[in-house]
Amino acid sequence: MNAHVRKGAWAQLKGRVKRQWGRLTDDDGVRLDGDRQVFLGKLQELYGRTRERAEAELEQWLAAAPDPRSSSDR
Repeated sequence: MNAHVRKGAWAQLKGRVKRQWGRLTDDDGVRLDGDRQVFLGKLQELYGRTRERAEAELEQWLAAAPDPRSSSDR
């Protein structure tokens, strides 16, 4: 997740993000709008994570997640 994920990529990632972090609501998804810093703050708030742990968790998840910009039929 870049500082701001492009709107199309965020729309695709939102569902996966909600499956991974189930405490996020649809409203949170709209408010986050792909902004990494806001997302990390939300992980801290909802899950009681330190900033460092939230960043590490997000990085690990992103490394394992398929790139939403690439097509699976290529």
